[in-house]
Amino acid sequence: MEKQEVIQLISALSDLYGAPGFEQEVSYFIADWVKNHDLGKSDKDAMHNLYVEKKTNKVGLDEARPRLNEGGRVRVQLDAHMDEVAFMVRAILPNGTLRIVPLGGWVSSNIPAHTVKIRTNTGKYISGLTASKPPHFMTDEEKMKAVSVDEIVVDVGVSSRQEAIDLGIEVGAPIVPEVSSCYNEELDVIRGKAFDCRSGCAAILDTFTQLKDEELECDVIAAFSTQEEVGVRGATVTSQRVKPDLAIVFEGCPADDTFGDPELSQTKLHQGPMLRHVDARMITHPGFQKYALDLAQEQQIPVQRAVRTGGSTNGAPIHLTERAVPTIVIGLPVRYIHTHYGYASYFDHQAAVKLAVSILKSMNYKTYQQIVK
Repeated sequence: MEKQEVIQLISALSDLYGAPGFEQEVSYFIADWVKNHDLGKSDKDAMHNLYVEKKTNKVGLDEARPRLNEGGRVRVQLDAHMDEVAFMVRAILPNGTLRIVPLGGWVSSNIPAHTVKIRTNTGKYISGLTASKPPHFMTDEEKMKAVSVDEIVVDVGVSSRQEAIDLGIEVGAPIVPEVSSCYNEELDVIRGKAFDCRSGCAAILDTFTQLKDEELECDVIAAFSTQEEVGVRGATVTSQRVKPDLAIVFEGCPADDTFGDPELSQTKLHQGPMLRHVDARMITHPGFQKYALDLAQEQQIPVQRAVRTGGSTNGAPIHLTERAVPTIVIGLPVRYIHTHYGYASYFDHQAAVKLAVSILKSMNYKTYQQIVK
């Protein structure tokens, strides 16, 4: 894909609304994009996980296939999740403001004073503001404490519960950040929301595009999963259906280059994708990790190695599927992840896609055996 098309794709995906459990808008967009670019066959399950089979796969997703020791082809699952950190309406108060619960890992101090979109019972999104008690009404003790989620409301501009109900707002309605993405060509940064993990979704689509006319020696199935931010639930389902032999997880991962100890920084913007060796729920398969890192060095693809002390990805459920699945995470650095705004880089996207393409073009039974021995 040309650079401008990639930027447009990332921006379009970023701007879509997809709270956990409400990812339909994103899945419809991706399915249409796949169809319009003739990249393969797509299908959805009841959770709105979206599966895309590469056009030249020899064996389809739901077809019986021989095991590798019976001469079968290596099946590789590409993963990226479609949901974003968001909120849900917990209650509509008498004054018309909305109590909320977080969907995903928010820090409460980052929530107030932003615009959001609330989905009504007709599927329309209306704007609101996240708000907390102004300092003028706080006690000295309150001013010294961090605001809690229970003290934050969403204000849509009405003055009564009935007015909010008349707008179509209901308990259980999803709420997402209201952000429009933009690209700074000079600095090569895209500013927007939901790069965790719409940047990964864009990387998969670009990877499929680069491989569109390639006859691979492996079968490739992409799973665009749901509900990652609330416990990697979608990927728990997709891996059971795909039954991969190997997996590549694309993830928008937190950049650490603007705070903390510079000598410990392992996920910098403009330095290529981050390949983690460990996180809270997965030790990356050493054989597959080494293969990816060696290939990156051979192809002169910039990558960053990281050891994470927390966090997790869809690699957690995928690598535990059936007889175990060697899995790597290709992380796309994002500054200020799990907030309303973040920065991502086209350079990192390009390097991530190049690495994935190189892995898939070289993958066959012999390579697989080299990885797992």
